[in-house]
Amino acid sequence: MTAALDLLDLDPSLTDEERQIRDVVRQLVDDRVRPHVADWYEQGQVPARELAREFGKLGLLGMHLTGYGCAGASAVAYGLACQELEAGDSGLRSLVSVQGSLAMYAIWRYGSGEQKQRWLPSMATGEAIGCFGLTEPDHGSDPASMTTRARRDGDDWVLTGAKMWITNAPIADAAVIWARTDEGVRGFLVPMDTPGVTAREIRRKMSLRASVTGEIALDDVRLPADAQLPEAIGLKAPLSCLTEARYGIVWGAVGAARDCLETTLAYATTRTQFGRPLAGFQLTQAKLADMAVELVKGQLLALHLGRLADAHRLRPEQVSVGKLNNVREALAIARQCRTILGANGVSGEYPIMRHANNLESVLTYEGTSEIHQLVVGQRLTGISAFA
Repeated sequence: MTAALDLLDLDPSLTDEERQIRDVVRQLVDDRVRPHVADWYEQGQVPARELAREFGKLGLLGMHLTGYGCAGASAVAYGLACQELEAGDSGLRSLVSVQGSLAMYAIWRYGSGEQKQRWLPSMATGEAIGCFGLTEPDHGSDPASMTTRARRDGDDWVLTGAKMWITNAPIADAAVIWARTDEGVRGFLVPMDTPGVTAREIRRKMSLRASVTGEIALDDVRLPADAQLPEAIGLKAPLSCLTEARYGIVWGAVGAARDCLETTLAYATTRTQFGRPLAGFQLTQAKLADMAVELVKGQLLALHLGRLADAHRLRPEQVSVGKLNNVREALAIARQCRTILGANGVSGEYPIMRHANNLESVLTYEGTSEIHQLVVGQRLTGISAFA
């Protein structure tokens, strides 16, 4: 981060190890991502498997988990990695978040010993790709109404239904699928080459174009009994996975906002209009100052939540506070930065519009702003207003 943007001198509050991890990921993004990401976004194609293997070599996949080849890093270190990845592009952070905080975490937390041994080591290296099937075509914010069903047939399970907007689905080797059973919601680990499973890539997206997104169809998919995640009982299981992923978003959104502001600060100090740099006008400085204040507030919030997580004191509603605030403010920063760049703000030569478009998706997935407002509202009032 540009020294001028570290208004509160937050860097010394990080440990040496945390700074080292951040710097390594930042260098990877600078070397491997920035030269290509504008083209990936424009073309709607990204070498996701190749990137996953590179991320795996650095220990970024499932990095906050322990054992099975995972790095066992701190929550703050994981957050800093998400920040640097999303400074490159939200799609890259999504790849890492879905792999580590959704698919791998679900197996690590709720899977059997055999499931963990079978999948986690190869997922940690990026050789195997996972996805997380909760959202359905007709059920997004209301997963309790899911219609995907799992019924017993002898010792087997038979799954029928569909999942929508699933990151990594078209390239995944395994999917964690959530389905309704006679005993309630349960999780299943489904190899994507199982007969009856098909994945279709979603095209014509205007956001997260450097990310692979798909729809999963489940047509009488027969699974052995040991495909069920034995410890995943009820809707709380997938919601706990979402909390893990939302935490990474709290940090990632700050990265996107920082990249927008760094780009804009450099532009405003070198672009001349009316005989002076854009940064020399009071209106421009007011915009820059307000954005820098919101950025550092978001960084403080992310760091505080990270320290709570490392102390095992982080609560789901606290993550909702972070996701609600940081994504909302990151999107506002991206939009304001666009105004300073003028027409150049919509050009693919600069990252501003790409970040803004991506953040529109980040605002919605892993819980819309409205859902997080209701989570916080329930904490404040003690009254659920979800229905």
